[in-house]
Amino acid sequence: MTLQLPSEIVVERFLPTARAMLATRLDEEGWTQQEIADQLGVTQAAVSKYGSGSVTIEERFRDDARMQQTIERIADGLVAGEMDEYAVLNELLTLVREFEDRGPICAVHEEEMPALQGMGCDLCVRGTDTAVQAERAVLSSVRRATRLLADNDAVVDAIPNVGMNVGMALPDAEDALDVAAVPGRIHNLRGRVNVPSNPEFGASEHVARTILTAMAVDPSCRAALNLTTDEAFLDAAREHGVEPLKFDAGYEDRNERLEATFRERGAVPRVIYHSGAFGIEPITYVFGESAVEAAELMIELLDAADS
Repeated sequence: MTLQLPSEIVVERFLPTARAMLATRLDEEGWTQQEIADQLGVTQAAVSKYGSGSVTIEERFRDDARMQQTIERIADGLVAGEMDEYAVLNELLTLVREFEDRGPICAVHEEEMPALQGMGCDLCVRGTDTAVQAERAVLSSVRRATRLLADNDAVVDAIPNVGMNVGMALPDAEDALDVAAVPGRIHNLRGRVNVPSNPEFGASEHVARTILTAMAVDPSCRAALNLTTDEAFLDAAREHGVEPLKFDAGYEDRNERLEATFRERGAVPRVIYHSGAFGIEPITYVFGESAVEAAELMIELLDAADS
């Protein structure tokens, strides 16, 4: 496990980049290396390194318009004698806070700590509140579900041509941004289950909308995944006491029609399916209270269908 604080990123990547950009800008204004060193609180040798390009620059920081604008304001203020060290510090701290709020510091932090991926490094901004804990639980369940899918050979043949996805919603989900799923979907890649990336919120459309429709009737039904429709799978579901619900494949008003059907039935079935239509591949959805539960049920039924 890699453990890195965002403050380390600020010290090791943000600050050298800011100093190098500011040194370059002040050099353009005719400042001497010693004047720049005194202003930045570094040695003249360090300023020389900034000018020679031998200091590693974080390009995501350097290329960000907010960084460029901040450095311009600081340089102009120093040259005009209108900005002191306190004002410079305020400008940089303000920028750091912006970069930590789902910005480039967040992106670097996610690379260094993959467990944060999909969360936007909200821990830096919001702390360990209940909302963050709920998001972590959802992302963890989806990650575990994808591992279950990737480790089961029977899943490969169940992946639709359009791809498979597994999603899970927050308890108070309102739209697709509150549903975590796999960006790019899960595909059959040369006979193997390919999970292209870690789950993120807002990464799904069809599965997310299906989950939200189910939650409107049963708030505990917060997860689902899709697979290709197969009669052997549906028969296995019936043998396990799960009666699949067939619905129309058309996209127009699909969610409204589904919700009405769920309410008429008085519950959300664990398995629903359609047989396709012109330009629409036959798809089955498996629901669960968690992504892991949905994946486990799907794998159990796939195994039963193959036996």
